[in-house]
Amino acid sequence: MIASNINQFYQQTLKREIKFSGIGLHTGVHSNVRITPSKLDSGITFIRKDLKANNTIKALWSNVISTNLSTTISNKHKATVSTIEHLMSALSGMHIDNVKIFIDGPEVPIMDGSSKPFVELFEKAKIIKQNKYRKILKVNKEITVQNRDSFISLTPHKEFSVDFEIEFDSHLINKQSCQLQLLNGNYKNDISSARTFGFEKDVEQLRAKGFALGGSLDNAVVVGNKRILNKEGLRYKDEFVRHKILDSIGDLYLSGYPVLGYFHGRKSGHYLNNQLLKKLLSDENNYEII
Repeated sequence: MIASNINQFYQQTLKREIKFSGIGLHTGVHSNVRITPSKLDSGITFIRKDLKANNTIKALWSNVISTNLSTTISNKHKATVSTIEHLMSALSGMHIDNVKIFIDGPEVPIMDGSSKPFVELFEKAKIIKQNKYRKILKVNKEITVQNRDSFISLTPHKEFSVDFEIEFDSHLINKQSCQLQLLNGNYKNDISSARTFGFEKDVEQLRAKGFALGGSLDNAVVVGNKRILNKEGLRYKDEFVRHKILDSIGDLYLSGYPVLGYFHGRKSGHYLNNQLLKKLLSDENNYEII
C-alpha cells in the first residue's frame, strides 16, 4: 500500500519556468516543452504552441479521447496531446497544482521512460506554496470498474493509498504486487524512477500499427524471452508494477484534484483509470470537494 498525507498542503506551483525536449514514445516526433507557473485554482493546462488557434487543453478526465497504450487528451477543436501520464504523475507526486505546459508537438517527450526527469526539473526550478489550501477530492463511496479479469476500485480512506497487482505471461515478470508506504515525499524515491516497459516479441507488431515509433532501450525496459535487454537491468526488482502505479497516479490526477481514497488495481491500465473517474464523478454522492 502506498499512502500520501495530502490533507493540509497549500496549493503549489513552480518558482520559475522549466524547459525540456525529446522524442515521443509512440509518434517518434520531437517536441519542445516549456512549463510555467500559473495562478491559484488554474489547474494543469496544456497549450499546443504549434497550433495557431484553439490550442488550449485542460488536463481533465473528461477531455480524454484515447487510452490505447497511453493517455491522450483533446479539446473540442480536436487539438490533442498524448502520453501525458508520466508528466501528470510527476505533477501529482510532487504536489504541484497549477502550471501551464506549452508544447510544440503532439506528444509529451518520453525522456527515460519514467517520471524522474520531470521530478528533477521541478526540484531544480523549485516548488513554491501559494496562498490558498488545496482542494481535495474525497471519496465517499466505494467505486469499482471491471473488464474481464482486470479491475480497479476507489474506497473511502483517510489517506491517498495505492495498492496494485500485475500478471504477465513472462517468467521475467510473472505476478508482482506493490504494497508500500509512501509518506513525506517518497514518490521521488519509490515510484518516479520506474520506467515504461514492453516485450521484444511485440515491437514489430506495435510499430506496424503506428505505436512505439520512438521507443528504444534509452526510454523503455524491453523484456526479451530470456532476459531484460537493457544493459543496466532494472532500477527496482519490481519496477514493472511500480510503473503501473506511476501511470495510475498520473491518470487519477486528471480528476482535477488530489484524490483522498484507497486505490486498488489489478491488471488494469489507462482505460479503466478513466472509466473509474467517469463513474466516480457521475454522481455527487460518491465524493465531495474539501
